[in-house]
Amino acid sequence: MTVKPETISPTEQTISGISEPVIYHYFETLNSTDFQATAALFAIDGVMHPPFDEDQVGGEAIANYLQAEAKGMKFHPRQGIFETLEDGTHYKITGKVQTPVFSVNVNWLFVLNAQSEILSVKIKLLASPQELLGMKQ
Repeated sequence: MTVKPETISPTEQTISGISEPVIYHYFETLNSTDFQATAALFAIDGVMHPPFDEDQVGGEAIANYLQAEAKGMKFHPRQGIFETLEDGTHYKITGKVQTPVFSVNVNWLFVLNAQSEILSVKIKLLASPQELLGMKQ
């Protein structure tokens, strides 16, 4: 199921430089732990590229991954930029992710198709190797 942009309303949260409703809905559904709704924002063969894990392809794999890995996390996008290219519109969002144990700066790199479906999102942690090692303890 694809969520049409006109059915998506941005929340009170604002992402400086971004007005794309699907991006807002992505973070809204993640923060409400509605991972099925998050996965529904992806194209049929959409891909999530999580840090340190294998790519998750398709809605079922994405929803299952989020259910296992994203519980208890809060996502705080702050600002972004976008660019329209041949393969879709690219969005680079920066912000923070708060886990029960730590907080880390993150980049999300989205590619959307003409139907405003997520073709891919690459999640990149912005932490030094020393910071990442400290998180594992």
